[in-house]
Amino acid sequence: MNKTIAVLGAGSWGSALATVLFENGHDVRLWTRDPHQAEEITRNHTNKHYLPEFTFPEGVTASIDLKEVIADADIILFVIPTKGIRQTAEQVNALLDHKVTVVHASKGLEADTHKRISTILEEEIEPDRMTGIVALSGPSHAEEVVAKDLTTITAASENIEAARLTQNIFLNDYFRVYTNEDIIGVEIGAALKNIIALGAGVIAGLGFGDNAKAGLVTRGLAEISRLGIELGADPLTFMGLSGVGDLIVTCTSPHSRNWRAGYQIGKGKKVETILDEMGMVVEGISTTKAAYELAQEFNIEMPITEAIYNVVYNDSDVKYVILNLMQREGKSE
Repeated sequence: MNKTIAVLGAGSWGSALATVLFENGHDVRLWTRDPHQAEEITRNHTNKHYLPEFTFPEGVTASIDLKEVIADADIILFVIPTKGIRQTAEQVNALLDHKVTVVHASKGLEADTHKRISTILEEEIEPDRMTGIVALSGPSHAEEVVAKDLTTITAASENIEAARLTQNIFLNDYFRVYTNEDIIGVEIGAALKNIIALGAGVIAGLGFGDNAKAGLVTRGLAEISRLGIELGADPLTFMGLSGVGDLIVTCTSPHSRNWRAGYQIGKGKKVETILDEMGMVVEGISTTKAAYELAQEFNIEMPITEAIYNVVYNDSDVKYVILNLMQREGKSE
C-alpha cells in the first residue's frame, strides 16, 4: 500500500531516500529550511550543492512549510544533522494532529546530553502521536543510492511492526532493508563509525597504507562495541550492517565527508578551515566529543576516540598522537 511520507531534510541523504521512496510509488514531500534550495528542487529538479550530478524524478517537490509537508503524512522521516533534531522534533510535535510512524536516518549523538536520536525524538514528540520510532542505518553513500547501486541497510526499532513498515516502503531491487530490534546498537554503531572514519582519513592523509587502515577499523570496532554494550546494545549488532558494514564503507571511501575531513587533517589543515571549505556537516567532529565524554563517564577505554579528540579539540600534533597510539603498552587482543 502506498504511503504519504514527509522527508525532513534535503541534503544528500535526504534527497537519495526521498528518491527511493518516490520511485517506489509513495507520495513524497520533501522539507528544507532553505527557500532557494526548495525552489531549485521543485523547478530544476536538482540539488547541486549536495549531489552535483543528480537529477530528481519529475514529481518530487520541496517546501519550506513544515505544516504543509507533514499534513496527513503516514510516516515522518528525519534526515537532518543531529544538532537540529530536537528543535525540529519540537516543531513537528506542535503541528502534528494525527498519529505517525517516526523514522530517522541521521547518525550522531546530541552534543551536550550525549543522547541517541531516538531518545531525543521520544522526548520531544508526544507518545500518542507516534506508532513507533525507527532508526534507518547501514553502509550507504547517497551518491551510490541515486545511481541505483546495490545497497543494504537496517531498520531498527523496539516496535518490530514499525521496523517492518519501514522495510516495506523502501524495499526494491537495488535497495534492501533488514529489520532489527536493537535500536541502541544500531544508533551507537551509526554515530561512532564517523569517529573511526575521521581516523581512517587521517592515516590516509599521513600516507599510511592498508595495514594501518585495517588495524584502525578493527580496533575501532572494538571501541564502538565496548561503549555500545555498556549502553545496553546487543554485541552481535556490531557485526552487522550498522556496525562493521557501515565502518567498511565510511572508512574506505572518499564519498564519506568524515573520511575527507580526516584526510585533510592528516595533510595538516585546521579543522575550522576544513569545515568552512566543505560547507556541509561532518557529524564525526561533534560525535568525537560526545563519545569521548561518555567514555570518561563510564570509564570505557577508547584510545582511538581519545586520540582523535585530542587532535580535533586540543590541537594536538597528529603525528605525535599516532606515535603515542603505537607505543601504548602491549596487551592481549
